Amino acid sequence: MDRERASRPDANNSSSRAPVCGIFMDFATASHRQRSRTQAFKQKTRSTKLLRLIDLDFSYTLSLLDLPPVNEYDMYIRNFGKKNTKQAYVQYNEDHVERDVQTEEIETREAWTQHPGEGTAVSGGSGSTDSSDAAAVPKVDTPRLSSFLRAACQVIAVLLEEDRVAAEPSWSPRMQDNTLPFSDRSSQLNTSLPFLQNRKVSCLHASQVQRQTVVSVHGVAEKAFAPVLDDKYVLCVWDIWQPSGPQKVLICESKVTCCCFSPFKAFLLFAGTMHGSVVVWDLREDSRIHQYVKLSDCFWTFRTSTFSTDGVLTSVNHRSPLQAIEPISASVYKKQSFVLSPFSTQEEMSGLSFHIASLDQSGVLNMWVVVELPKADVAGSISDLGLIPGGRIKLVHSAVIQLSDSLSHKGYEFWGTTQTLNIKFLPSDPNHFIVGTDIGLISHGTRQDLRVSPKLFKPQQHGMRPVKVNVIDFSPFGEPTFLAGCSDGSIRLYQLTSEYPLMQWNNSTGGRAVTSLQWSLTRPAVFLVQDDASCVYVWDLLKSDLGPVAKQPVSPDRLVAMTVMGEPEKTSGSFLALVLARASGGVDIQFLKQEWATPVGNEQRKLHLLLQEAM
Repeated sequence: MDRERASRPDANNSSSRAPVCGIFMDFATASHRQRSRTQAFKQKTRSTKLLRLIDLDFSYTLSLLDLPPVNEYDMYIRNFGKKNTKQAYVQYNEDHVERDVQTEEIETREAWTQHPGEGTAVSGGSGSTDSSDAAAVPKVDTPRLSSFLRAACQVIAVLLEEDRVAAEPSWSPRMQDNTLPFSDRSSQLNTSLPFLQNRKVSCLHASQVQRQTVVSVHGVAEKAFAPVLDDKYVLCVWDIWQPSGPQKVLICESKVTCCCFSPFKAFLLFAGTMHGSVVVWDLREDSRIHQYVKLSDCFWTFRTSTFSTDGVLTSVNHRSPLQAIEPISASVYKKQSFVLSPFSTQEEMSGLSFHIASLDQSGVLNMWVVVELPKADVAGSISDLGLIPGGRIKLVHSAVIQLSDSLSHKGYEFWGTTQTLNIKFLPSDPNHFIVGTDIGLISHGTRQDLRVSPKLFKPQQHGMRPVKVNVIDFSPFGEPTFLAGCSDGSIRLYQLTSEYPLMQWNNSTGGRAVTSLQWSLTRPAVFLVQDDASCVYVWDLLKSDLGPVAKQPVSPDRLVAMTVMGEPEKTSGSFLALVLARASGGVDIQFLKQEWATPVGNEQRKLHLLLQEAM
């Protein structure tokens, strides 16, 4: 221990020189750390006690941003929706919630009564209004019902007309006086209407399809009657079974020289005028778009033309008066319809695929296409200036044929410019047509300008003569034969393959000019002729091929026009009628006797053999 005591001072003195081994205790840091821990423990204990007393309120929340994800449709519209698209929005009742419950349906019944009662039925009702009764309501075919009502009204109108005629004895003596010897009976169209008085008939035309339909063309009134009608030409569409009044009344600004109906159905009427224009009337149009005139306490509808080429198609329009206008359609006589109502919808649409040919006296033959517009424009058309506002039918020029070139032959220069007077198309092949001229020749041509033989049909006499071929008519029974009536009174019967006539009658009319000539529509061997001396001739080639079998002068009220009507399809009860226009403005219908109307056995075959013998 003395050594240790002796050595301690040395150790303390040398502490700065050598490290001391052992544990070093820093009491100051430990004391500071101890105070910090004690302070933190106190704070934690206080916060724990305070949290037991304080509770936060989460009753109110606020969404600062709500961005749902983009669906596929929005992404497609964002990428491609701005390219030629239009967005449309609809609103539907999405908040309407329905809940299905199971219960019994309430049975209901509707009942009605009327007080005071005006008839036998003063009360009534219906059964249960369930869905089965609603489904049992019959469907109405409106177009078929409308077509039936039109046909039924036509039948009722005819029956009322017959009853009216039978109840008026004043008509009987007059009809007996007008009945010609070769007729069984006759009737007269009521041309004593206010707007037809003092107007002469210039033309008659019968429909080849609607056998009871005929149109009469009346000139300008000789005495002033109504300012809106005095300078107008009037056309009347008649039904011969309803002679008390016309079915339609049409007006035209220019003088009408020729007219024709549309094939298959007589709902379009075409006319050629003295000024070279072609006009068309659509008889189906609503009468409200036309002019109303009150005459003698009765309102009449005067229809203006639906389309006119006058002043519109100046580059292709005629510059000379029109001589003939004819429909061009394949197999007209095979597609005829004889329904009482001439304006049924189904037939109307099938009847618009045809052409119209117009011929003027200078030899210009124009072809027109008949076009029906899909919708009528009541405001009028900017491009089609010839179309009436509200009209649907117009004409489009198709082709032009200069017939004067084909008539310019050597030896004809002495006669000057040849005039064309009429035209007819072969019924079995409408590509072929024949044209009558003022030099006694009949030209033969085609629409495609093909070579034909013969080019000209000549009379039996050789040499040129100033003879007009006033009228020509093809046989309606399929034979390639036609008749020609001339201004010197001669009648020729040609076959389409022969240059000279099979038969020619030179003195059948006593040298009087033939003004009308038509084949019978019921007998293949019968045709009827009218001359300018107001005489009617009936020809029957099976009885006599030397001259007419009947001749009847008509006087004192002379004839100015004639057309033939007939119904050959009825084996029993077929009729053949002559519609005669008088100089006084009257129009009467002569129903020929049955010997001229009823065909004999094998008549067409007998006529064919007769023509072969003549060849």
